[in-house]
Amino acid sequence: MRGLIARWRAWRATHRRAVRLIRRLVLVAAAGVVLLAAATAASVAWIRADARGHVFTAADVPEAPVALVLGAKVEPDGTPSPFLAARLDIARQLYTAGKVKAILVSGDHMNWDYDEPDAMRRWLVDRGVPAEKVVLDHAGFDTYDSCVRARRVFGVRRATVVTQSFHLPRAVALCRHVGVEADGVGDDTVRRYAGQWRISATREYGASVKATVDVLSGRDPVHLGRRETGVDDALRAR
Repeated sequence: MRGLIARWRAWRATHRRAVRLIRRLVLVAAAGVVLLAAATAASVAWIRADARGHVFTAADVPEAPVALVLGAKVEPDGTPSPFLAARLDIARQLYTAGKVKAILVSGDHMNWDYDEPDAMRRWLVDRGVPAEKVVLDHAGFDTYDSCVRARRVFGVRRATVVTQSFHLPRAVALCRHVGVEADGVGDDTVRRYAGQWRISATREYGASVKATVDVLSGRDPVHLGRRETGVDDALRAR
């Protein structure tokens, strides 16, 4: 009998410890969810506030020396995805209308067999934009890197940022924070790809938190590199 009582007491003590541990874990998880929600809400609010008044249509956007086109997926055959092609078409329209004098295409070329900037350049040149007016940034690995490199590597002080409309406030806010006087034009034509659009738009909440962390840390891009004169040369070209 004493043995049974001792085992029962031991089991009860273990059970109580387990319950206390579970309660603590639940409280920690709940606190984490609340903090994440608060961080997300604050990040989105900051981005929207900084971008307010700087988002336009292609017809209404003020003139700027440079259009900064942010990279997106390129298919295995080198064709820009519909999202990227829509961005490039806006940049082409801006150049044709005289709203910009050069186009900086910034994307991922970390691996030699995947080259967003060169695919972007080919698309623009094939549609009538002079090759000397298109400048390639091969280290635009994310939006923050593209904005920082536009300012610190290519010397861009004023630009029109081009991307999808759900992404545009974050892109404009980041560029303005790092010293580029940026306005933006967003594409809505690829809303026909409803599933992909919805997924990408939802990801913006997490991306907004990352943008805040990038800004607060003031990190350098993955690859900063030396000052390049490509944009200066494109602006001088006739």
